[in-house]
Amino acid sequence: MRLPQVIAVAPSARAQIQTTGTPGSPGAATTISGKQLPAPDPKFGGVIKDDALQSKPWWAPRIVPPKEAPNVLLIITDDSGFGVPSTFGGVIPTPTMDRLAKNGLRYNNIHSTALCSPTRAALITGRNHHSAGFGVISEQSTGFPGYNSIIAEDKATIGRILKDNGYATSWFGKDHN
Repeated sequence: MRLPQVIAVAPSARAQIQTTGTPGSPGAATTISGKQLPAPDPKFGGVIKDDALQSKPWWAPRIVPPKEAPNVLLIITDDSGFGVPSTFGGVIPTPTMDRLAKNGLRYNNIHSTALCSPTRAALITGRNHHSAGFGVISEQSTGFPGYNSIIAEDKATIGRILKDNGYATSWFGKDHN
């Protein structure tokens, strides 16, 4: 089964920084350790003189995921619970999820607020919906802490974390955050 193999490979790929291209050139790319997100800006590696002809330009390397990094697809559905996918006894066939679950990969610990945007904010940040700024649905925002419907920069979403690690990210469908 591919997923557990990828999970086993990803940490070892993180242990060693992988760089491609000529350092300082516009085409250089690197992986990061992931210990600090966002990654700190690298120190300028060029030379600045009074004369541009004596100066040496330098570009920070573009951050990319490690070569062995897995692709990530996060699917969030509204108004569905354990009674929907066949994985947990529901009526909708989910053979891939069933196969993953049989091998021990079950994500079944979720905090639901019974409201879509607060639950989604909790899911994508891994935090309580109030600390993510979504004590209520977006259009009922009050402007008070925990209820302003703004996910602060220090409450990074899974998309932000992936982007900071060099992944290309996008969100399709209902957002409401």
